[in-house]
Amino acid sequence: MSTVQEIETALRRLTPAEMRAVRDWLDDVIEDELEFTPEFAAKIARSDREMTEGAKPRTRQP
Repeated sequence: MSTVQEIETALRRLTPAEMRAVRDWLDDVIEDELEFTPEFAAKIARSDREMTEGAKPRTRQP
């Protein structure tokens, strides 16, 4: 059995609250490894302009 399969099996045993905690942790780990690229900076600037202009902000849905 691969490590990924073992993790998937273990995750299926978690409560919904525990799964959310794991998801939050994974989000943090992934975010920490992202690079601040010029493309990402441009997306942030565009989002700032949209919010200033009154556009409805977009949020990530769980």
